[in-house]
Amino acid sequence: MTVNKNTIKALKNLGLSDYETKAYIANISLISATATEISLESNVPRSKIYEVLKSLAKKGFVEIEKGKPLKFNVVPPHEIFEKSRREIKERLDGAETELNFIYENQIPKVPAPIWLVNGPEKNVNKELEIISRAKNSLFILGGFMFQNEIPELKERLNKVIKRGVTTKIVLAPSCTIDDDKIDIVKEIGELDCEMKIFQVPHIKIVIRDEKEMVITFCKRIENNLISQTAIGIWNQHNEFVETISGVYNFIWTAEPFSNPTALKKHD
Repeated sequence: MTVNKNTIKALKNLGLSDYETKAYIANISLISATATEISLESNVPRSKIYEVLKSLAKKGFVEIEKGKPLKFNVVPPHEIFEKSRREIKERLDGAETELNFIYENQIPKVPAPIWLVNGPEKNVNKELEIISRAKNSLFILGGFMFQNEIPELKERLNKVIKRGVTTKIVLAPSCTIDDDKIDIVKEIGELDCEMKIFQVPHIKIVIRDEKEMVITFCKRIENNLISQTAIGIWNQHNEFVETISGVYNFIWTAEPFSNPTALKKHD
């Protein structure tokens, strides 16, 4: 049986050799078969087929039915791939947790932990990364939003809010970016956190735990922001982040934000 090259590549990514891949695909077409039948269908040499099938059984791709001769029953592909997805996800999650722990502990040790982040995609990725690391507090000043960032931004924010992270957001009602008007309040406003709406400047600030932040700017032509000009300043310099956090707290409590006509809080 002939299958797509990407299917063969996927099976090899799951750890199968060339012969194991051929034998498993043959076993799928036969469902239940003897070693001789699978050898003929797959073109795996008879001198190798038992070794190959026993290896497939050990890896969970086939089941051996005792008898004379032995029968090899294929394990359905959906079971194989579902199990593999879970195992891969568990390994990736474990690796991500361990490596992020090392990464987060090493960044503050860099002599000048301030970097420029260029372009909208990299800035959005950095914002989402910082939001995901929040443990205690998260401050956001949203003077604008990129067109494609809102769905994933909302998802990340919902996760940290559910974890109990104190989240305060000041949003501009709307912005125009790349000639596309975005209703920021409509898109973000239903989040279950403290939120205030005011026509803040066209900048974006994300601060987590008063330890790390990114400030993003875009070039503006009249009232239209140009997304491709986005530049972010990513910062873990303690004194600087603490200063900006203090300014944010001052803004949060100062007029006109304390004025009910300029305030919108979402429960």
